[in-house]
Amino acid sequence: MIEIVWDKRFVKNMKKWRKKHPELMGRFEKTLALFSDNPFHPSLKTHSMTGNLQDYWAFSITYEYRLLFRFLSEEKVLLIDIGSHDEVY
Repeated sequence: MIEIVWDKRFVKNMKKWRKKHPELMGRFEKTLALFSDNPFHPSLKTHSMTGNLQDYWAFSITYEYRLLFRFLSEEKVLLIDIGSHDEVY
């Protein structure tokens, strides 16, 4: 099981995202629980980033929304940002 750490910026962005998309909070919670159990589960579509974000990874919450994170170790991740494809990347 992966330990999840929430970055201060992520907490701020998450509050805004939650207000805009309250209907997706259940989906977010289920996806985060799945990620905690298996960060590379096929339904998450976890992928590494390139370019300026080359040290980061992302996974899908829905088709439109992504969560950006960074591995701190094999068992610990730092959540960085949440939003649409264009907002996060």
